Order: sequence, then C-alpha cells, then structure tokens
Amino acid sequence: MKKEFAIFIVLIGLVVLAGCTDVPVDAPIIPPVDDSEATLEGVSAVVNGNNEFAFDVYSKFKDESGNLFFSPWSISSALAMTYEGARGTTADEMREVLHFSDSSLMRPGFAKIQNQINKKEKSYLLSTANALWAQKEYSFLSDYFGLIDSYYGGKVTNLDFVNETEESRVTINSWVEEKTNNKIKDLIPQGLITQDTALVLTNAIYFKGNWLTQFKKENTREEDFKVSGDEIVSVEMMCAFGDDYEFKYAETEKIQVLELPYVDEELSMIVLLPSEGEMDYLEKNLDNQNFSDWKSNLRMQEVDVYLPKFKFETKYLMGNVLKEMGMATAFSGGADFSGMTGQRDLFISEVIHQAFVEVNEEGTEAAAATAVIMAITAVEPYQIPEFKANHPFIFAIQENETGSILFIGRVDNPTA
Repeated sequence: MKKEFAIFIVLIGLVVLAGCTDVPVDAPIIPPVDDSEATLEGVSAVVNGNNEFAFDVYSKFKDESGNLFFSPWSISSALAMTYEGARGTTADEMREVLHFSDSSLMRPGFAKIQNQINKKEKSYLLSTANALWAQKEYSFLSDYFGLIDSYYGGKVTNLDFVNETEESRVTINSWVEEKTNNKIKDLIPQGLITQDTALVLTNAIYFKGNWLTQFKKENTREEDFKVSGDEIVSVEMMCAFGDDYEFKYAETEKIQVLELPYVDEELSMIVLLPSEGEMDYLEKNLDNQNFSDWKSNLRMQEVDVYLPKFKFETKYLMGNVLKEMGMATAFSGGADFSGMTGQRDLFISEVIHQAFVEVNEEGTEAAAATAVIMAITAVEPYQIPEFKANHPFIFAIQENETGSILFIGRVDNPTA
C-alpha cells in the first residue's frame, strides 16, 4: 500500500467464545448504551439484517475448499459504526449489502442487543465492547464521535500515529488481547499502522460458558470422518446416547438439525448435518428463511449424537467479496465518508477477517478478528434417531432470545 493511502484503520470483530474451562467470576463491567428508543421492530430488523448478511457472506465463501468460520455479528456491528460516517451512494450500497434498516430503528436496535449481551447476573460470561483510537489533532466531527459513544459505547482515545507509530500499534493490540482473554494476540502486524493512520475503531465480544449437558469424556472414541471427496480421517468423536440425553432435533429428507444449548440456554449451537453427498444441496438452500424454518421444527427428544471434536483457524481478505456483494463505491476514490470528517477524503482499501474455533466435551472456544483498512479518497415406527456427524456439516452459534447469529462455520475436516 502506498504511504499516502494508509490513513484510516478500523478494527472490528474481535470475538471469543470459551467454554472449555470453569467460568471466571470477574466479568468485565461494560457501561450500558442508549437503547431508550429501542423497539421490538428495531431489534428484529437488526437481527434479521445480521442473519441475512451472515448467509450472504457464507455463500461467497462456500466454494473455497476446507473449513470455514467467521463472525457475522461482529462484522455487522463494526461496519455499522463505519456506516454511520457514510453518505450518499456509499451509504446506500453499505445499507443494501449489510441489510441495515432506517437509522432511527438501527441505532437503538444495536444498542439494545449490545446491552442484552452485556447484561449482569448470568452463569456464563458474554460481553462486548467498542473503542476508537484517533490521531491526535486530526480533524474529526465531534457529532460522529458522540453518536458512536451514545449508541455503540465507543470511547475515543487519542494516539500519536505520526511520532509513536509502533507504540500506538502495541497499545491497540494490548486492548485487543485484554478484551479477548489473550486469545487474539498481535492482531495488527508491524507495518499496517503507519504515520498516515488517522483512526482505528475496535470491537470485541467475549463469551465463556459450557454445554448445558456436557459430553462424557469416557464416551469419546476414535471414529472415521469422511472429508469432502474420498479422503477419510480419524477423529475424536464425542458421543451422547439417547438413553441419557435429550436434545432438540428435527430432520427433513436431506438434512438433520440439532440444537446444543449452552448453560442457561440463552445461547446454543445449531448443527446442520446434510445426508452424505448432500452438502451442495444444503449450501444452495442455506438462507435466513430456510434456517428459521428448520429451527421451527426442532422438538425435544431422545437422539444419539456423534459430534467430532475440532479446532481450526481461518483468515479471509474480504475486500473483493464485499465489492462483489455491492459495496464497490466504499472501496473507490468516489467513496463518501464525510460523516466522519466533513470531507470526502476516506475510502476502504481492504477488509481482513481471521477466526479461531475449538469444540470439545465441555464447551466451545472461538475467537475472531477483522480489520477494515480505510484510506483517503455471508410415518415410520418410532426409533431413536442417530445424528452422526461423520462427514462435513455446518454449524452456527446463536443468541437465543433474539436469534442473532454470532458465528457460522463449516467443518470440512476436523483434523485440519
């Protein structure tokens, strides 16, 4: 990147889920944001928009080989803060791609969900936080910073990117590590923050909890897993048998659906297991409406569950994907982010997203980070069903009260 283009950086989507150890007692205290004007309509619009965006992005990534994982909620949240500074065609395209509603509904809707995530008195940890890091003496509109503070809780810290470039990078990375329980380290590599950096916006979300019903470790055993194609790998398969467990379960001719709740049943993992050879069918039909329909058929019943332990990382350069989805103007010299500075002097040069997930007998751990770099100018006789995930499947982690998807991914090879 040419020096004159490295002026404005937005970091978004630092997300951690951790359910593999005991829940700590010292939950972070995040001040509430202004949700006084929130309505059911507004919250629903934000949730539906986020979920639509999740499946849109997934459809762009699905043709890539291997495992897939990203955090649509975190990307949507942080791009909402970026969108607040967009105007004209730039704002129109972002609103269309991100499925944002009218600002009078969107802002308090995001605020309401953020306060829901940060609520107190729960037996798991779930928190989200935003922060802004601005070049001192650079000209930004106070109204923009005030709006972000009120509805997103993003406080501004002044840094000296010009004279203390490396120190500024370390400061931001340290905040990232703290908010993600040290799961995301050195997020901003050397060279990405330059003397021409003007602003960095960060978002973090953290969850720590266990399965409502944990898998018994003594039942875990080696099993074959058929990777896409003819490859077979040996995996550690967790097992929960119907005599001891009941789960919400549904099935169609080509898809099995399983809900695995976390402690308190306020969050859960939805696993979509296609029949062997039917992943293409599932991915072609994977959208917000079908996802909702499949969930609506879930019923509590005995079911034999086989789910592999898995752990992997992913990384995506999302700039071209977002342009293909319809946000081209935001990545061009014609971009208008004058709501941030009062001038049309900024455009997005790249969006980077990196994620990590681990699932075992006790729970789930996941982390994600996204950087948006801005520059100047996704009736038979009854039998206990068997849910055996020994071939590729899709999973999503959702907040149950709103139905908002926090993570979505595909396990193509649990051992990769």
